[in-house]
Amino acid sequence: MAIDIPPSPAARRSLYLKVRDRQSYEFALASVAVAVRIEDDTVAEVRLALGGVATKPWRARRAEELLSGRPAQTDGFARAAREELALAVPRRHNAFKVELAQRAMIRALESAAMTGGTP
Repeated sequence: MAIDIPPSPAARRSLYLKVRDRQSYEFALASVAVAVRIEDDTVAEVRLALGGVATKPWRARRAEELLSGRPAQTDGFARAAREELALAVPRRHNAFKVELAQRAMIRALESAAMTGGTP
């Protein structure tokens, strides 16, 4: 069995960033998948997904909304990351993951938008 995924202009600038505690560990403390299309230094299209910071991965739709149509700049990336995780309810031993996920989102967006996908 196979599936075909149609090409997307946003996927030209895409990457997956995985933050681990140690190089030997397979699992992510936080991960971000990003695909972004930039036109005239503006975010024309963006897709973001987060993993490792909750019980299941999720699409960061709030961050996508905040980024679309806005300048592709670090301060906008940081605002979108903060807003996406504003309602997070960390547990006693994983509160660090909120900031970790925000930083990972910013780094992934910067890398995909500014350099074309090299973290």
